[in-house]
Order: sequence, then structure tokens, then C-alpha cells
Amino acid sequence: MLRVDLGPLRREGSVLVEVRVPSDHGLWDDSGLEWASDVDVSLSASFAGTGEMIVRGRVTGVLDQECRRCLQPVETEIEEDVTMVFLGDAPEGEGDAEVYAFDAGGLDLDLGQAVREELILAINPYVVCDPECRGLCPMCGTNLNEGACDCSEEETDPRWEALRALKDR
Repeated sequence: MLRVDLGPLRREGSVLVEVRVPSDHGLWDDSGLEWASDVDVSLSASFAGTGEMIVRGRVTGVLDQECRRCLQPVETEIEEDVTMVFLGDAPEGEGDAEVYAFDAGGLDLDLGQAVREELILAINPYVVCDPECRGLCPMCGTNLNEGACDCSEEETDPRWEALRALKDR
């Protein structure tokens, strides 16, 4: 799906890849990314004079996440600029994390896993539904944005009693 045909890239020097990846595509399996809509990928691939391929572009979509305070669903708009460097005939697993290997003599290059990795690293895992979100009560789990709970302020976790006894000496 996210493939660069290396033939036209060699002839023309640069190729544009524009793809809409479905939100339920296998590329997102086991990634922790839950998309609310399809993901638009617009990339430009070009060869550098040193045998490297540079892929730059933008990935946009709407991600389904949870508020880290109250666990309510939050839709987060993602607009991520990506830059990836591919080294021809480089041994797999060597070099920097943002440098990928590809078969320089091959017919095409699959960009799917590289784009997936870039997005996993770029996504903010700590979204909140509202900056004023009050979260959940640590004692009973009531959503404090919807109302107060019946827990008293005096209730404490019994695991802290040993430290409290040291403090009260």
C-alpha cells in the first residue's frame, strides 16, 4: 500500500506517494493506535547523491485516545511531518533509529513499517479532554467532572500508615 516504485524514482529523481490508509488496515495492528478516520499519507521520495533515499512528507488523521485523567474518549487530530532516511544495501538493525535499510537493486520499497514507527513515536500518549479536567476520585473512581463523590477527605490508604506513624513521632 505504501510503496515507492524505484524504477520511476531512478529515472525522475523524485516520486510523490499519496495514499489514504484505512483506519482498520493491518498496518495499525498491535501498534496501540486507534484511528477514528482514515489516515492520509503524502510523501515525497528522492535519492540523495550519496546513495541514500530521503522520504519527507506529512501524515494526517484523527486518533481515538483516552483522557489520562478521566478516561473519557478524546479525538486527537494528528498532523505529523515525517523525515526518513533509507540506506541502500545497509545491514538491517545498524545505525541510527531514524535510518532504515532498503534493497537498492529492488523494484520497490515498502514504507509502511517506517511510517508506522514514526507515528508511534510521535503520538502524545498523555492527552486530556480539557485542561480543567478533574479526573477520577482515587478512592471510589467517580468521574469528578460529573459531580462530587461521597468519599471523605479523611479516608486514607492503609498502606501509608507505617509512614504516618513515623511522621507523628
